[in-house]
Amino acid sequence: MEEVKDRLLSRNYILVCLAAFLMSFSFFILVPTLPLYLKDTFGISQALIGVVLSCYVIAVLCVRPLTGFAADTFPRKSVYIIAYAAFVASFFGYFFITKTLALFILLRIFHGLSFGMLTTAGNTLVIDVMPSSRRGEGLGYYGVTNNLAMAFGPMTGLFVISSGNYNLLFLTSLITGAVGLLLGSLVRTTKRTTTEKVEFKLSADRFFLKEGIRACIAFLLMAIPYGMTTSYMALYAKESGITHNAGLFFTVMAGGLIISRLHSGKRVDQGFVTQTIRTGIAIAIFGAVGEALLSTIAGASITAGYIAYFLTALLFGYGYGTLFPAYNTLFINLAPNSRRATANATYLTGWDVGIGGGMLLGGAISTNGFTPCYILGAVLLLIALIFFERVVTPHFHKHRLR
Repeated sequence: MEEVKDRLLSRNYILVCLAAFLMSFSFFILVPTLPLYLKDTFGISQALIGVVLSCYVIAVLCVRPLTGFAADTFPRKSVYIIAYAAFVASFFGYFFITKTLALFILLRIFHGLSFGMLTTAGNTLVIDVMPSSRRGEGLGYYGVTNNLAMAFGPMTGLFVISSGNYNLLFLTSLITGAVGLLLGSLVRTTKRTTTEKVEFKLSADRFFLKEGIRACIAFLLMAIPYGMTTSYMALYAKESGITHNAGLFFTVMAGGLIISRLHSGKRVDQGFVTQTIRTGIAIAIFGAVGEALLSTIAGASITAGYIAYFLTALLFGYGYGTLFPAYNTLFINLAPNSRRATANATYLTGWDVGIGGGMLLGGAISTNGFTPCYILGAVLLLIALIFFERVVTPHFHKHRLR
């Protein structure tokens, strides 16, 4: 019976991971290309592009707490499939909304709502279908699916729009998302059992994990430079004179994310949660410093600029890949099993606020160049490291449940 259960868990885990990869792939195709699409289609300023992009993240932020509550209360797979279907349906809108910016913003808000629901439910569903003794490792490999999508999604998107065909870009996202929805629907789940009585009481602690607020603040600070990097690095590279193979930045960054996840999850399962997070932040700081110096280095030597460009991508990716599974585990260990989705929602909310802040700050600050954005990113990561060491770590060790 145990062997059958293990095979079922393995099958479900693989399906969830494949569905997550295709969802992330369809998302990351648009990350570096939408700023270019907005500029070409609507002719808007850099600052307004930042506002439009951040609407997506604000929508994600708003829906996460509600999804956490729903996924802890109703069947998680049902919440997951509904969210995935809405996410895929959103891509149809991009084919038709090409003239009115206000309608495009509404489409991005709807897309953000569906993405927020999907990732919150998906992050919780994958925890349900993996053994608790290998949670850190399982989350690490699950994260690799996102990183692989980051490696190939932006590169694919930039390649597709090199022909000027944005409809082909949206069609690619639609097809990959639809296949992911099909795979996700094949996941078999069992009815959750809990000794706690489920109450439909609406209060703040049903939507946010109170014990995770400190960790959420630190995660927010880490997400701001990440948001600026994923949204504006293609434009920053062009500004710095790096025009050939600029899309490979995301591939190298994803390589760093993948390599680090292959061993950081195992360290988490051995009990080194906070130590792994500190190491990841420290490495990410070096990457952020490289980003801040990129324009100066490339100005002195374009060859050195290319070396710095890709070395920065590797360090940035390796640092974040090291801390991601550890940080997710930190939140899960602060919550009872019946509130896993709420813990995930709080974890992802901190990330969303930071990503949105990074998009807004990047769009506002970059009007006179991108270098100040990445200087700010390095400073924020340093502040996050200090805050995590002095505030989050002692709180975690005092309040952890497992």
